[in-house]
Amino acid sequence: MTATQIERPSRAAAAVSEEDIRRALGAVLDPELDEPITDLGFVRSVAVSAGPEGTRAVVHLRLPTSFCSPNFAYLMASDSKDVVSALEGVEKVLVELDDHHDSDLINAGLAADAGYRGTFRHEAEDSLDELRQTFRRKAHTAAMERCLTDLLRKNPGLSETDLGTVHLQDLPAGRNTDALLRRRAGLGLPGDADSIVFVNHEGRPYPPGDVPMALRRARATRISIDGNAHFCRGLLRTRYEGSGAEQVHRPEGAEATDHHNLLPLTVKEIHP
Repeated sequence: MTATQIERPSRAAAAVSEEDIRRALGAVLDPELDEPITDLGFVRSVAVSAGPEGTRAVVHLRLPTSFCSPNFAYLMASDSKDVVSALEGVEKVLVELDDHHDSDLINAGLAADAGYRGTFRHEAEDSLDELRQTFRRKAHTAAMERCLTDLLRKNPGLSETDLGTVHLQDLPAGRNTDALLRRRAGLGLPGDADSIVFVNHEGRPYPPGDVPMALRRARATRISIDGNAHFCRGLLRTRYEGSGAEQVHRPEGAEATDHHNLLPLTVKEIHP
């Protein structure tokens, strides 16, 4: 047998690694927290086995509590299966959600490719696309508020009403502006330099008199997202020992550490 006749594993199968799969999972967002599930520590394990027909990937996900919203849980698990299945050389994907009250239902639906409505049947109030769109809008609202609040802090002479006329080109370069541009693209909103920043989900600017109240509503949305992210990260660390090591620091809002210097709680006997 000559060198050119020697059988080798397929190039696609050999190229897929655990690192490739984790990188692909980084594109999956928690819909409520607007963060990658890899940054949140929601990926419990990834296993890869290569065979002559391609790679088999097994992904286990975990959530902060057993009662996290089934809608969100299914969305993240379904998106995880989609992004891993899209990798060249991956022939079979098994995604399972662990320790959730609907784990059996969700895992069976994913294995059967039943879809969201096929999995939850009469309990599925919205389509998966409608759920995604709802949270894209919330993420866009929070991204606008972060950028405009930064601008207010750096320019004390600006009033809240002035924010209704701010253009994308007026925003400083940085992480928040980059995030806003991604959120606009996700909603199909223009990203031209002269586009107005503060718009509703249809891309319409707010009338000057409505800007202060719209900004307050946007701030409430942003605070809710940041607060939930902080809370869920802490719950995951409490539920799964060592999971904090897999979480990526979140710049927005306060971030707790795995260890706290708190006074211990003691129980004292109460005498009659």
